Amino acid sequence: MIKPPTLHYIYDPLCGWCYGAAPLVKAAREVLSVQAHGGGMMAGDRRQPVTPQLRDYVMPHDRRIKNLTGQPFGDAYFEGLLRDTSAVFDSAPPTAAVLAAERLAGRGLDMLSRLQSAHYVEGRRVADREVLVDMAGTIGLDATAFELALDQAQREELHAHIAETRRLMERVGARGFPSFALERDGKFTLLDAGAFLGRPQELRDWLRTQLPDAMPAPGNAATEFGCGPDSCSI
Repeated sequence: MIKPPTLHYIYDPLCGWCYGAAPLVKAAREVLSVQAHGGGMMAGDRRQPVTPQLRDYVMPHDRRIKNLTGQPFGDAYFEGLLRDTSAVFDSAPPTAAVLAAERLAGRGLDMLSRLQSAHYVEGRRVADREVLVDMAGTIGLDATAFELALDQAQREELHAHIAETRRLMERVGARGFPSFALERDGKFTLLDAGAFLGRPQELRDWLRTQLPDAMPAPGNAATEFGCGPDSCSI
């Protein structure tokens, strides 16, 4: 049996450009299976406390993302979370939450989308366990079952998942987050997602019409965007 094509989505939950690319993920899911791979951009020793310097650094990028994609950023994020010096940006807990939601109900990408909105619109601290449990409830997951799955993901899956994602990045030639690689018959094609940024319907239509031939996505309108493997620096 021939394995159906899969779009591999390499992301980090605290990557602003991944939030900007969220409409592309939604559009792609209308066409084919999308598999999420969290890369741990701000996990472990790359965790960052919120500081005025961090706020000054990320805000110009966030405003550019908003202008290019139309994705909303809330005052609770700009004037709340980014001024909360007790908060820490840590990719590990929300990535574990995505794994838990996937394990529990096949809802990993739905959880990621909810966490992105919680972070960038509502200014929630998505590294905090109680926020993760609350967000799981908003997408219809049972709180007790989710907490058990979250504990299991953090204990058994998270580190191996991040390491596997880094190996996938090397394999497909991904420079950072977000990256999209189309797999067909065991072969990977790295897509030029920047060509579709802000135009999710064009990605959906391209996938529908060109998927049988697994041709590279056109790059005539590519935009340089994304976060590097260890920081949002590009």
